[in-house]
Amino acid sequence: MPLINSNSSLHNKANYFHYLLLSLLFFSSTVSKAQCAGTSTSITICDLTDPASQSINLFNLLGGTPTPGGTWTDIQQSGGLNIATGILDATQINESDIFVFIYTVNDAACVINTATVTVTIGGYAGIDNFTASACSDNNAVNLFQFLGNFPNPQINGVWSDDSGSGALSNNILDATASGAGQFTFTYTMPAIGSCAESTAKVVLTVHLAPEPGNTSDLVLCETDDMSIHTNLNLLDYITGQDPGGRWSEGATSELSGPFDTFINVENIFNTLGPGTYNFTYTVQPSHPVCSRKTSTVSIIIEEQLDFSTTTLQVTSDICENQIPIAIYTATIRQGNEPIPNGSYTIQYEVTGPLNSSGSVIGTAIAGNLTFNIPNLSFPSIGAYTVRIINIHETTGFGACQHIIGNMTDIVNVFPLPRINSGTLSINNACQSSNIPVELSGNTNLPDGNYQVTFTLSGSNVSSNQVATFSVTGGVGTFLILGNLVPNVGNTTIRIIRIQNLDTGCQNAATLSQEFFINPKPITTNVAVAVNNFCENIPVLVNVTGLGNLSAVIITYSITGANTATESITIPITAGNGNFIIPASAIPNAGPNVLTITGITNTVTLCGSNNLSITDTFIIYELPNAPSANDQAFCSTENATVADLIPNGNNYQWYDSATSTTPLNPSTVLISGNYWVSETSINNCPSDRSIILVTINQITTPTLTTDGQNFCGLDSPAPTLADLTANVNFNGTLFWFDAASNGNQLSETDILQDGFTYYGFDSDASATCISEIGLAVTISLTNCDEDFALMIPDGFSPNGDGVNDTFKIPNIEFLFPNYTIEIFNRYGNLMYKGNRNIPNWDGKSNQSNANIDGMASNGVYFYIVNFNKDNKSPKQGRLYLNR
Repeated sequence: MPLINSNSSLHNKANYFHYLLLSLLFFSSTVSKAQCAGTSTSITICDLTDPASQSINLFNLLGGTPTPGGTWTDIQQSGGLNIATGILDATQINESDIFVFIYTVNDAACVINTATVTVTIGGYAGIDNFTASACSDNNAVNLFQFLGNFPNPQINGVWSDDSGSGALSNNILDATASGAGQFTFTYTMPAIGSCAESTAKVVLTVHLAPEPGNTSDLVLCETDDMSIHTNLNLLDYITGQDPGGRWSEGATSELSGPFDTFINVENIFNTLGPGTYNFTYTVQPSHPVCSRKTSTVSIIIEEQLDFSTTTLQVTSDICENQIPIAIYTATIRQGNEPIPNGSYTIQYEVTGPLNSSGSVIGTAIAGNLTFNIPNLSFPSIGAYTVRIINIHETTGFGACQHIIGNMTDIVNVFPLPRINSGTLSINNACQSSNIPVELSGNTNLPDGNYQVTFTLSGSNVSSNQVATFSVTGGVGTFLILGNLVPNVGNTTIRIIRIQNLDTGCQNAATLSQEFFINPKPITTNVAVAVNNFCENIPVLVNVTGLGNLSAVIITYSITGANTATESITIPITAGNGNFIIPASAIPNAGPNVLTITGITNTVTLCGSNNLSITDTFIIYELPNAPSANDQAFCSTENATVADLIPNGNNYQWYDSATSTTPLNPSTVLISGNYWVSETSINNCPSDRSIILVTINQITTPTLTTDGQNFCGLDSPAPTLADLTANVNFNGTLFWFDAASNGNQLSETDILQDGFTYYGFDSDASATCISEIGLAVTISLTNCDEDFALMIPDGFSPNGDGVNDTFKIPNIEFLFPNYTIEIFNRYGNLMYKGNRNIPNWDGKSNQSNANIDGMASNGVYFYIVNFNKDNKSPKQGRLYLNR
């Protein structure tokens, strides 16, 4: 809807809607006098700030007696009417104007069923604002934002530039054009109806935006001398900035504070390597309406890229007839070092039949740098070498000279193959056989692979046939397939096109040669016969009905249990011949069908193929190799072949894999390999199974040096398990208390000094035991002298069972050869003892003591002679008290 900016236009608009509605009412009154919608009315709203303006019930304004439940229509789409309730919110109408709202009652008895409420909305310019602010860098300051927002100022007023800033366009001020200062603007809503003009004033202060200055960057290559930039002042790279700003940076930690301006570029590189390192200068605004401003000094250390291990590939090679339209795409593929994604300028040179150079733009994606080379660089036949001279990033600064290395590739412009001056050589051939054709005399054909298209004429006719072949030294051979020459007689081949398959280049040709087709032999009466055989036996085949042929090449196949295809030359006598099928060709048992598929005359080398001359035969299955396991016997058993498993009339045992004579069942077994075979009801022998026979001869175990010596003082006491640990044996060791017919002892039995034990070795399964046992007599005197020797100082031989004898504990283990002498106080020898008589019971055992045999109470003296390692005797006294 157009804006209405004058009272006359507003009245004209309202009159139009009144005329429209009166015409409708007049027309309706000619039909019926019923007026269910009530009578039309009007209202003027000048003060939108009045809360009553937000909730005006239009139904209550209608005259007459309107029928409730009708519908409201906001034909001007004012946006202020709730058509469901008929409540008008004038503050939601964003223009000053005259608005017409229609009330309609849908009742068939009411012809005049509409009424209108005409509402004049006065202008509202908003509220004055004498403290508005904006920043001098804002080129689109919307003045409406300063006039309040409830209700919103209407939009069909006019703004005036009271201060003459020259930067106002409608409601938008370009503060970048007005500059800093204070400016006054007035917004005017015109009068309408009885509503007066409405104005609002905005006093706007434009604050000066901060100036961060203009910066320049330092661009270096990582190979540059960084030592000259160890004390770089950032202020040398910025001009025109407001003073008092603060410096900040990302990740270098070079700035000690916001007012530090010195950095060490060498340290940045040594620590972080190549990259872009930004240092930001920030200037705060003089008023919050302006944003802080920043400028950035960048220290750019470019990485020197290494293209020394990259590879260059230029596609593609072309034929000479494609020179004007060829497109050459080059790709540099990354090697050990990556190629960063991006755009690059590539300088190249081309050497070959014509030298050239150029510079192009390429794009690197995922390690591949691709660009195009103009086809003018390859104008004629020959090999061209493309070499990369230099590479630079198009978006970089060119600070580094990148390492290029030797990036080259060969582009070939191949010649078209030409053979019209060559020669075709063909021998006479047989019906329906493949015929070799030699193409020679073409020195212009490079070695490689080719394809020709040819036609046949004469006794055999064919067109557009294709054959592939290889050329070496200008000579190549291809085949005319047998299905193309079914007829006897003269035939001519003509080559009409040749293509180099290696280069893809092709050319028309006109080269021909005549040859003759010979007939195939007659096979109508040929028959074949084959007998049945066992597996692994060669099979004899008889062939009859070959007429007057002297020799033939038979091609046959075997199907069924076996599959084979073979050719063999056989002589023919009176139409008959035979040949052998080797056993290796028919390894499987079962029914078979032998089919002769081809017969070739050895004189003309012509043959009849696709034959089906058959006979059936059976290869009898050999029994499975018997199931047999390795077997072991004790040497004392004297086992024979009859003891081997399996056994029976259908089993034969052999002493080698190739022996033809079975072993006699009474043959005594020895350690080694034996073979067993089974014979089937068809008299077919099975494969042989091999077993290992072991005749166990268990040797007598051996004792390690001094393995019989233990210390009887050890705790826990030595057992047979300790003795076992000192014996060398192979299987399981068993101990007995006698050399034969003894009792088996337990490993936990405690060893007895001077006792002889007998150890027998056995095999791993304890099936066989050694015939002779190891006899070990135990000594428990192998003790260190570190054990404390305690000599009692008295005893009481009174027969009460407590301390009745004088004995030095454990001395027999420490000093097995010791002796002891006991004297009375008069120096008379009372007792002599050793390990065999270690206990003194208080009686004299010396016949020459010349004293009573029973010692009396009192003090006695002893001398212990250790008799070991020159240890000195020990003297002492003891007290006897009965």
